Amino acid sequence: MQRKGKWLLTALLIFGLLFPLVGCGKKEEVHTVRIGEVTHSLFYAPQYIAVSEGFFEEQGLKVDLKTTWGGDKTMTALLSDGIDIALVGSETSIYVYAQGSSDPVTNFAQLTQTDGTFLVSRNKVENFTWDQLKGATFLGQRKGGMPQMVGEFVLKRHGIDPHQDLNLIQNVDFANIANAFASGTGDYVQLFEPTASIFEKEGKGYIVASFGEESGHVPYTTFMAKQSFLNENPEVAEKFTRAIYKAQKWVDSHSAQEIAKSIESQFEDTPIDIIETVVERYKSQGSYAQNPILDEKEWNNLQNIMDEAGELPKEVSHDTLVNTSIAEKIMKE
Repeated sequence: MQRKGKWLLTALLIFGLLFPLVGCGKKEEVHTVRIGEVTHSLFYAPQYIAVSEGFFEEQGLKVDLKTTWGGDKTMTALLSDGIDIALVGSETSIYVYAQGSSDPVTNFAQLTQTDGTFLVSRNKVENFTWDQLKGATFLGQRKGGMPQMVGEFVLKRHGIDPHQDLNLIQNVDFANIANAFASGTGDYVQLFEPTASIFEKEGKGYIVASFGEESGHVPYTTFMAKQSFLNENPEVAEKFTRAIYKAQKWVDSHSAQEIAKSIESQFEDTPIDIIETVVERYKSQGSYAQNPILDEKEWNNLQNIMDEAGELPKEVSHDTLVNTSIAEKIMKE
């Protein structure tokens, strides 16, 4: 009986030693995904929620996120394999396709569905109307980029010819537009957040209108990758999209205050009250997409805006550069 008890104790000890090793053997492999974001903005709050709330980590993904500053630089990084996934305007995928790429860039998960810029006036304007811009110096965004095209689209809707009725400046690099305005260039400027709200708080400018509210739904910023990457890494693409979709639902169901608290550490130079203000502004105008699907109506609206701006190199069908199957699969789970 005593010998039997010793044998049982020995067996339990051996099992206890082996069990952790068995568990380790089943541990899921961690994949590193390199993301290049066109700018670092609260406009992309769901992406930062996926980081801060651990949604990427839950999927076994380690995210290497860097800001690539501008659509052209972001696309260059993607095409040269400097990054795996780009967060940038969908128009860039059309530009690449029109150049005859053998490995097209495919949009697979949408993050924002409106323009994210605001019209900022140097002087405080009471009862703003768009015709007040006529004759003014307007510091716009880079030619051929989504902000510039949407900006011109909205101006035309209000009866303003951007190239005839304004002194339009478009030769300032994307990363330097805010500094140029702060230094005295322009009567009006088209700015992203949180810069627009920071300028307003500091008395450097005043938000008078939202281009996002004026332009309607458009696939303004999407996650895209080369088709070869999606073909070779289907599980990674699914895990990535699953994390983004969970973050989108989290943003939709939480307050601006809760969102601001979650992503505060990723915007160390921005006061928490500004983060909250900006997030609330984007939430209220429906800028954050509620799911990752880039639908055909939005795609056609994008091309209409590009065509009107004279920047559409060729019309491209939705199913040529957009993959909704990944998002659809995730949403059915």
